[in-house]
Amino acid sequence: MKVLSDVVVAAVALLHVYILVLEMFLWTTPRALKAFGTDRGFAEQSRALAANQGLYNGFLAAGLIWGLIAADPVGFQAKVFFLICVGVAGLYGAATAGRRILFVQTVPAVVGLVLVLLAR
Repeated sequence: MKVLSDVVVAAVALLHVYILVLEMFLWTTPRALKAFGTDRGFAEQSRALAANQGLYNGFLAAGLIWGLIAADPVGFQAKVFFLICVGVAGLYGAATAGRRILFVQTVPAVVGLVLVLLAR
């Protein structure tokens, strides 16, 4: 169960690294425009804001990676804390930006959290 929970935590971390790259470095590219449902004009105007948002996604990824490499109890605590942060961020994003975020961000975080708690 621990291996499965760590795989899911790593997947959530990698997802947030990918979001970081999209928001910080690729915000005005066709890939990011499609992923976030924006247009070129909006992307140009919101570039700095998106980069800031990407940085926060990077912090979530870093916390999850820290949880994977730190010894318990710190590793366990970091995974629980950062999975909850991802879940809450996903709920807020789903409520304010688009329901798809619920399935892309919140559901994997909740699955990871359940697995981490069960593996304890």
